[in-house]
Amino acid sequence: MTDEIDLSRLPPPEPYDEARDTAQRKRLMEAWREPPGWKIVTAVNNSYIGKWYLLTSFGFFVFAGILALMIRAQLAVPGNDLFSQQLYNQLFTLHGTAMMFLFAVPIFEAVAIIILPEILGARDLPFPRLSAFGFWCFVIGGIFVCGSIFFGVAPDGGWFMYTPLSSDPAYSGLGTDIWLLGLSFIEVSSIAAAVELIVGVLKSRPPGMRLNLMPLYCWYVLVVAGMILFAFPPLIAGDLLLEMERAFGWAFFDPDRGGDPLLWQHLFWIFGHPEVYIIFLPSIALIATMLPTFAGRPMVGHSWIVLSAVGVAFLSFGLWVHHMFTTGLPEISLSFFSAASEAVAVPTGIQIFCFIATMLVSKMRPSVPMLFAGGALAIFVFGGLTGVMVALVPFDWQAHDSYFIVAHLHYTLIGGMLFPLFAGIHYWYPFVTQKNLSARAGKWSFWLMFGGFNVAFLPMHWTGIMGMPRRVWTYDLSDGWAVLNMVSTIGAFVFAAGFAVLALNVLWPRGKAPLVKRNLWNAGTMEWAAEVPDKPWGVRSIPYIHTRYPLWEQEGLVDQIDRGEWFLPDAEEGKRELIVTDILDARPLFVQRVGGPSFLTLGAAFCLGAVFILATFHLWAITLIFGAGFVGFTLWWLWTGTSLIPEKPEKYAGRGLTLPTYAQGNRSPGWWAVFITMTGDMTAFMGLVFSYFFYWTALPDFLPSAAHLPGFGWLLLGLALLIGTWAMTTAARETLGHGQRGLAMALLIGALPVGALGIGAWCWSAYSKGLDPTVQSFDAMVWMLILWMGLHLLLNWVMHLYVAARVKFGHCTPEYRADLMNLTLFSHFLALTAVTIFALLALFPLLMGVGP
Repeated sequence: MTDEIDLSRLPPPEPYDEARDTAQRKRLMEAWREPPGWKIVTAVNNSYIGKWYLLTSFGFFVFAGILALMIRAQLAVPGNDLFSQQLYNQLFTLHGTAMMFLFAVPIFEAVAIIILPEILGARDLPFPRLSAFGFWCFVIGGIFVCGSIFFGVAPDGGWFMYTPLSSDPAYSGLGTDIWLLGLSFIEVSSIAAAVELIVGVLKSRPPGMRLNLMPLYCWYVLVVAGMILFAFPPLIAGDLLLEMERAFGWAFFDPDRGGDPLLWQHLFWIFGHPEVYIIFLPSIALIATMLPTFAGRPMVGHSWIVLSAVGVAFLSFGLWVHHMFTTGLPEISLSFFSAASEAVAVPTGIQIFCFIATMLVSKMRPSVPMLFAGGALAIFVFGGLTGVMVALVPFDWQAHDSYFIVAHLHYTLIGGMLFPLFAGIHYWYPFVTQKNLSARAGKWSFWLMFGGFNVAFLPMHWTGIMGMPRRVWTYDLSDGWAVLNMVSTIGAFVFAAGFAVLALNVLWPRGKAPLVKRNLWNAGTMEWAAEVPDKPWGVRSIPYIHTRYPLWEQEGLVDQIDRGEWFLPDAEEGKRELIVTDILDARPLFVQRVGGPSFLTLGAAFCLGAVFILATFHLWAITLIFGAGFVGFTLWWLWTGTSLIPEKPEKYAGRGLTLPTYAQGNRSPGWWAVFITMTGDMTAFMGLVFSYFFYWTALPDFLPSAAHLPGFGWLLLGLALLIGTWAMTTAARETLGHGQRGLAMALLIGALPVGALGIGAWCWSAYSKGLDPTVQSFDAMVWMLILWMGLHLLLNWVMHLYVAARVKFGHCTPEYRADLMNLTLFSHFLALTAVTIFALLALFPLLMGVGP
């Protein structure tokens, strides 16, 4: 077993046998083959899904880029009426929305899904079906949001959708609902990808690859996926509050009913500023991976780069008021957030200096990827300098909502994200296609984009200083902005021409071109160990890794992998198999089986998308039908694809290593997926808690008199019953572990009415006191917290019935009870949520002296 084997002293491999190797490769091919006809619909191979993710993200980029050119055409000359004001508002709203939500974050996920398994030396990521589900959510949601412009109902309130303009349906129309519900659906895709990537980095590393040996790219993926987990949920909470006000009149943002429009800005920018670094860090990761290759040596300051990336992530969550300096906040708040905004330049600068140091101590090989990388650093550093300027409160007061901010934003995002991404395309295109791009076309595209970008956005600093506001539809000749705007428009079209050259270079058919040689760039990271032509299973055998640049530092590794001398060289049972390792030292734990091709992920995504789309039009009955369809597809997916009892308890993995074929608890990727998902869920819940305390600090009369508080006794009774549900779930886990299947099922089913009575007691505590969510913000917050608990309890009921059925039909047994252990983990979070809500509604008013 793994605890008995010293990975650094493995027995020698068996002598190479060509017939055995051919047979093993044939079985691997059968296990990992994708169906040719329905490949895009049913495929769950992460590499294949990643490629479609990449193409779709660039499709939305082209769409958003066309909108940008239309904006520049409108602003090219003063007094222009090329587009109406309403259409122009839709153009800039969808441009920002598509770039931020449908390109910048999804492109990171697409690249990571393609590269991460290979750079880890793994067969695949742990949940390929989850990746497929996330992809379909992204496609459906993106088409819904972007397609709205062709029907004249696109959102027109800006990509930030500030209240109170967006909270009034009569003023903002259907477009705001499309924005809110469409993006909430797309955020499901982002969180699904974050779960896949975090678990992939932590649990799918090859044996021996301890945390300190992980490639820099993997560290960046881990940091950014963690940021998504903490940044996106507060926006989901804000979307929920805003949609409840729009659809049902709940009082969250209406000042006449005790609401506050400023709450939306807080919730949005708690997401929005980390979003900038969620976009920036993955592209810096691409440079950090490419740079050592062309320098021919390891990166200088590896550990400093890792610590700096973590530092940027940490500080990014303390900067959101950076966007709210002009909203009238107290000076002490402005001082704190201004200092934090300046401080984030320190870890960012450390990363840049490490890159420069690596180039200085080596002789760089010239290449198109390094050309784009150099341009990226130049543009981003300039954008960072203007960022330091707008972090100063007095300057921000002058430049806020001007075209100076537009210029700063694009210098930061295009320099920090887009140019490194184009460098990565030139670098990894041979890895993905086994063909090479034209270097000449690459240089043409770079200089057109680099020159066009600076011609387009550098003048915007001056137009902003001269007083040109953002989101302006037209202007007068007397404003003095005409020449600068014409220059910016010309530059934008030059930039677009450069991208067109790049797109033509990438999409040009290369069917008869020769395949590139293996490891074209002589890189040191594991993705370049892939065979040419590529195979659907990732690596031929999963190696033991004990260095940061294994292709440079582990002699003969590629040949050893090809000959099947490492782990899992075969697929004897015809299953898709991975090795799961522990988090710190990457010691092998067990062999995981992952699902094959399936249409269930598409069915689940389609039904969930229909729920969000139909809710936009308030078609509640049909929404419920598709909601039931989503539950059905998801349960079918789980029943057939996860926690399956293996045909044998353990399996020989090669080189003296025998591993279990089943794991549960915190050894299992499924347990970690639940933990990570619920961490994101609790972050969204903390957004509601933040809202509660925001009202309390901003509104002197937020807490009502004791007569209008929810009934303390009913709240206490409800909490006791909800805790009872948790206790019964925990007891079911223990009784099943002792072989008492009947009692475990009884506890699981019996927990359902107990929970129903608990949430019923909470509803009565509010209803009996006449709390009306359409009257006051306190009433609305009480009902929102109860609604949050009720929705989670409904999910808990579905999970209880599912696990009870698994126990009934022998799929969840005393020896194989991962499903029940995952359910118990979910119940822990549910109990914590219940205790927190009770503290807010019952204990906090008492502490403030308002209570019985």
